[in-house]
Amino acid sequence: MTAIAVLGSTNMDLVAYVPKAPRLGETVTGREFRTVPGGKGANQAVAAARGGGEVVMIGAVGADGFGVRLRSALTAAGVETAALRTVEGASGTAHITVDDEGGNSIIVIPGANARVTGLEAGDDSRIGAADSLLLQLELPLSAVLAGALAARAHGVRTVLTPAPAQPLPGELLAATDLLVPNEHEAAALTGLTDSYQAAEALLHQVPEVVITLGPAGSLYAARGREPLTVPAPRVRAVDTTAAGDTFVGALAVALGEGRAMPEGLRWASAAAALSVQRPGAQDSMPARAETDALAAAGTLPGACA
Repeated sequence: MTAIAVLGSTNMDLVAYVPKAPRLGETVTGREFRTVPGGKGANQAVAAARGGGEVVMIGAVGADGFGVRLRSALTAAGVETAALRTVEGASGTAHITVDDEGGNSIIVIPGANARVTGLEAGDDSRIGAADSLLLQLELPLSAVLAGALAARAHGVRTVLTPAPAQPLPGELLAATDLLVPNEHEAAALTGLTDSYQAAEALLHQVPEVVITLGPAGSLYAARGREPLTVPAPRVRAVDTTAAGDTFVGALAVALGEGRAMPEGLRWASAAAALSVQRPGAQDSMPARAETDALAAAGTLPGACA
């Protein structure tokens, strides 16, 4: 079983489902409201655990009802939460609007996540025992950098999701093995809207890049290799929240199991395709058997250069 450490955020997602998202100054009537455990770090942890990984979550929740529920959700998914601290104040929240096309817009309030400014006792050894460390940008950059440097010191693969998009310090990029932005984040990091050009530019800073392209699949680029694209299965999206996190968690499991990148990308795409057909973040993430079944069904197109 592949071992995965996640240093990242936990949020309670407050989700409003609407026929069409409101424009600035507009009021619309929604059809449903749900509170769903989320946060990019916790999402990736759950996706990896459901994919068959042995996962430890490093982060913080608040001393409130949301914190209790967030911890419980991770535990129920099989994620180790001994390194998920409880701090005074509110847990993080994400305020999400989902429209009938499955698109979403999100406002994140960091809450307890903002208190995670570095590693604490035991975190270094937890990272060192992992095959991969998953990082995102919903924690302070000081913590993200500390985690990346610890992983580099232990020879652990560092997978960074640069979201929310922001300028990244060179020291963090130098300690990143695999960067996984979506096409919008790749454009924000490089100023290039063409994903192939953006990937080429990013390879000057990191050795490997996977750019997720939504319904179009994913693009993989590595130094000294031809780019590779893997189309996504065609499905009707109900809610795309956490599709990227599902992809990253599943990909980390696949790579930790020694699968080649093309196979890993196809398997991760199957997991993401299953997730977008269900509402919510962690609630939508598939079990390993489901991902195996879709990937084996032959409905995923092959990779192409």
